[in-house]
Amino acid sequence: MGTAFIETSFETSRGLDRGPADLPQEYEIRNRQLEWLHAGMNGSMYRDQALPARRRAECYRHLTETEIRALTKNRNRCADWGAVLVTNRFNPDIIRDNDFAGPVRIGDAECGTLKYHDYALPVGITRSRIISSDIGDRCAIHDCRYVSHYIIGNQALLSSVNELDTTSHAKFGCGVVKDGEDETVRIWIDPLNEAGGRSILPFDGLIPADAYLWAANRLDPSLLEAFKTMTQNAVDPRRGYYGVIGHGAVIKHCLTIKDALIGNSAYIKGANKLKNLTVRSDDRDPTQIGEGVELVNGIIGYGCRVFYGSKAVRFVLGDNCSLKYGARLIHSVLGDNSTVSCCEVLNNLVFPGHEQHHNNSFLIATMIMGQSNMAAGATVGSNHNSRGNDGEIIAGRGFWPGLSSALKHNSRFASYTLIAKGGYPAELHVPLPFSLVTNNAKGTRREVMPAYWWRYNMYALERNSRKYRTRDARRFPVQYIETAYLAPDTAGEMVGALGMLGDWLDKADRNGGRDPRLPCFCTGREGILLPPRILERSGRRVRIIAPAQGMAAYREMLLHYGVTAIIDFLAGGSRDFLSFQAAHPQARSLEWENLGGQLVPAAKVEAVRRGVREGTLGSWEAVHEQYRIFQGEYALDKALNGLQVLRFLHTGAADSDSALTAGQWEEDLRRDQEIRRYIAEEAVKTKRKDYQDPFRLLTYRNEREQELVLGPPPSPPPAVS
Repeated sequence: MGTAFIETSFETSRGLDRGPADLPQEYEIRNRQLEWLHAGMNGSMYRDQALPARRRAECYRHLTETEIRALTKNRNRCADWGAVLVTNRFNPDIIRDNDFAGPVRIGDAECGTLKYHDYALPVGITRSRIISSDIGDRCAIHDCRYVSHYIIGNQALLSSVNELDTTSHAKFGCGVVKDGEDETVRIWIDPLNEAGGRSILPFDGLIPADAYLWAANRLDPSLLEAFKTMTQNAVDPRRGYYGVIGHGAVIKHCLTIKDALIGNSAYIKGANKLKNLTVRSDDRDPTQIGEGVELVNGIIGYGCRVFYGSKAVRFVLGDNCSLKYGARLIHSVLGDNSTVSCCEVLNNLVFPGHEQHHNNSFLIATMIMGQSNMAAGATVGSNHNSRGNDGEIIAGRGFWPGLSSALKHNSRFASYTLIAKGGYPAELHVPLPFSLVTNNAKGTRREVMPAYWWRYNMYALERNSRKYRTRDARRFPVQYIETAYLAPDTAGEMVGALGMLGDWLDKADRNGGRDPRLPCFCTGREGILLPPRILERSGRRVRIIAPAQGMAAYREMLLHYGVTAIIDFLAGGSRDFLSFQAAHPQARSLEWENLGGQLVPAAKVEAVRRGVREGTLGSWEAVHEQYRIFQGEYALDKALNGLQVLRFLHTGAADSDSALTAGQWEEDLRRDQEIRRYIAEEAVKTKRKDYQDPFRLLTYRNEREQELVLGPPPSPPPAVS
């Protein structure tokens, strides 16, 4: 949504000569828009390229002598009025108290009002200095002290802007160098590692998948060089590009805007400094930037909201992201549908669906793989255990460090790891997904409960999958983002976890009767005691709570996932399970990668790297096309992954190609019905606890008032047929 033009009567200025009045119909305003703004191009080396060559002379004309006299009388100044071109609909009465310099082109200037919500200004140009710029049709430009080398779209509203300038070497946030520039001026982003060992180059259209391919693969110099070349080739290296203010954009009460491409219908109010940026925006997905904001060297996606003193330097924001309340985002890539408020986020690669809302949390040098939440006081990343600032933390989907939890580099966490409140002064490696990590009551031992979410917090699992799916407001998705908690990535982690837990239980049984204080695998009260330095880099032992129950839960989750993936794929098709299995007899690898929120078989990701390395994928557009191909193949790939998971459950071998019998499939379907009933019952039960606990009623007069405030408790689940 941009500005609205309210037309008023067009008054000729004392019978001024308007020049040619017989422009062909196809050159009317609705057909003479700056076409490259809509086509998604990054600009034009020369302003004349904004309109087709055969139309330029017919779209603009020189001022008449009468118009020059009227402009001079209205206290407008220009050393060479011959450099000012206008269209046939030009009224000098609404151009007052301005300085013009260099070639200036002014679109239709006719009486009317531009309105954005309740903010309205008359069409025209007053009290401004315009240098070598194009101004679209029916614009309102008032009190802009310095506008230089910009192409301003139709019905743009600019008011009280101190500086709006474009340099000859503008790059608009992209990590490229222009002709004649030294390599040292290239802008790099350093995600995941503060020391810069995983540097990437930003470009218009970069998404976390691209950053992941680049930052997480450092073994092949030829691959890294190919990424750099692709980024450089995506932009014309010639100098002279103009900045852009898109159609219907509103910019008011700002200090400095320099070297910026600002899309259609963007709303910018009270920003302190916007420099070297691309701001993606359109009338259906407008981006908004508010008071006190400072953004330097970045790319901002469609539908973003950046408000209230936020600061960002060397960054990429995905679509539908929010930065607000003084947030700091530096050397980071933030995926789509994410929110960062009043906190510090430095040197991170964050996949879509990240939530961080609290002033006293910070995230340093991490790769967080999406659908994550940072609680108040969470301190994720401390380099105090190293001789340099070179630590890293990697966490799978659904990562949730709890209140006032402090984590240390280097650490790694499986998907859906929930970390309870407390200090964690040693590095951690938690390969067990859906786990709860906590301290024992005395704080002397680390404890991990596998499959905690499935056993005790089903409502949160189900709610999170639905929440992230409904919050996906992207209008231009480059790739599919998986939001289900049971998916190929978590399935692979659970298969690995079953192997580890089985091995630990076997070793503990062989060491039965040993003193639990000895540094060996043994059983303690309600769990396994691991030797030191297995899951934690310390001399303390880690206890695995209820490992047998965790293994049983993993098997339930894997069976439900495998059956569901196959049923979803076969739904609407003509084949049954046995024919589907017969068509795919070979074993499939359970190794998948989280490619920026899109789950892809590891072999296909490696094929992308190979294609980039060998030049068959020679551009980022070609790489993104591969993401779209993977999306089309995902349902089949996921079903085959589910089939392999069922083979694993029946044979115990992850690489088994043994065919399931009809009886085994029928038994899996029967067991899946029981699991579905369990999911429904547990989701309701875990949520109803919030209503039944007497302490939850303390602030309400009675249960009726509680329901009026919180809403009614969930109803019992329907019977599963």
